[in-house]
Amino acid sequence: MAHVKSVRESSPRKGPAEPRAAATASSHDASGEAPADLAPVVGANLRRLRVRRGLSLEKLAQKSGVSRAMLGQIELGQSAPTINVLWKIARALDVTFATLIQAREAGGPTVLKKAAAKVLTSQGGQFTSRALFPFDGPRRAELYELRLAPHAEEAADAHAAGTLENLVVSRGQLHLVVGKDTHRLEAGDAIVFEADVAHTYANPGSKECVMYLVMTYAEGSRG
Repeated sequence: MAHVKSVRESSPRKGPAEPRAAATASSHDASGEAPADLAPVVGANLRRLRVRRGLSLEKLAQKSGVSRAMLGQIELGQSAPTINVLWKIARALDVTFATLIQAREAGGPTVLKKAAAKVLTSQGGQFTSRALFPFDGPRRAELYELRLAPHAEEAADAHAAGTLENLVVSRGQLHLVVGKDTHRLEAGDAIVFEADVAHTYANPGSKECVMYLVMTYAEGSRG
């Protein structure tokens, strides 16, 4: 990665990062699909949100770029969608990612046991994302633990306008490409950036990079 700057200063690169398909996610494997036990939850949420907005499957397909057939299968709980598909649907419905995967339950304090976590893993298994919040209702901010294997990269599509990412590196090194700018972060460094452009996480080191991410959505995002 040429023209790398520290997290405290950034400068345009000669060109944007080479485009790369965003990896999809699964629970503890590399299949690229969301955890199977989330399929009925996602299906119910999708149907509720679509009907509330007065959208037919055809209209939602046009807005999201996800086929009508796929949307129908998701609503029926017959298909566990990839994380990339979920992001497309969330943007089309103007909701947070968590709104689609949350079980609509109320409650008091919630303990999230590490052993019971549903870890979303990239297709190659080199990037993992663990939600550190319960899927119990609408929220504007979400907290994730991210892990990136040595010398690995993970490309992310642009999120909805107004989405902010506040990222801190807990262990290892990170090269973060946001649009045409590259930032180098060491353990203890943090960065806040507008995530409505394509961005890439890259680990240049020989050890796993561990990060914690707070994702904040714009006021307009709703459930």
